[in-house]
Amino acid sequence: MASSRSSGRSMAIWLALAALVVLADQFTKQLILGHYRLGDSTYVTSFFNVVRAHNTGAAFSFLAGAGGWQRWFFIALALAAVGFIVWLLRSHAGQKLFAFSLSMILGGAVGNVLDRMMHGYVVDFLDFHWDFLGGIFRGGHFPAFNVADAAITAGAIGLILDEILRVRRTR
Repeated sequence: MASSRSSGRSMAIWLALAALVVLADQFTKQLILGHYRLGDSTYVTSFFNVVRAHNTGAAFSFLAGAGGWQRWFFIALALAAVGFIVWLLRSHAGQKLFAFSLSMILGGAVGNVLDRMMHGYVVDFLDFHWDFLGGIFRGGHFPAFNVADAAITAGAIGLILDEILRVRRTR
C-alpha cells in the first residue's frame, strides 16, 4: 500500500512538471501572439532574435505545405504519444531521469497540440542564427522554435542519457 502511495506521489510530481512546461509554453506563446504580428522580429543579440512564426508542419516545418490534413494527423499522433507517455510514467515513476525526460516530452507535446487545436499551427518565436549554419539553413537561421520544442529536445536528450547510463550499469 505504501509503495502505491509513493508511486502515486511520484506520478503526481511528474505530471505537475509536465503541466509547468505546458503553462510556460502557452504563456510565452500568448505574449508573442499579443505583441507580434506574423513575421515581426526583434533583434536581441548578434545570434538571437525573437520572431513570430507559424508552423503548420512538424519539426523543421516537415509537411508544412501538405494542404491541411497534417494538422489532424499531428494532433492524433500527439494524443497517442500523450497516452503512451502517461502509461510509461505510471510504470516507471520511480526512475527519476527517465520520468523527468518523459515529463518534459509530455509537456512539450501537449503545449504544441494545444496550438494545433486552437490555431491550426504551432507558434514559434525563438530564432537562433550563426554564419556557420549558412550552408545548412537559409541565412544561417536555425528554424524558429518554442518552449515546448525545447522541452521535447531536453526530454529526448534525457532519454538517451538514461539509456547510456542504464547500459553502463549492466556491464
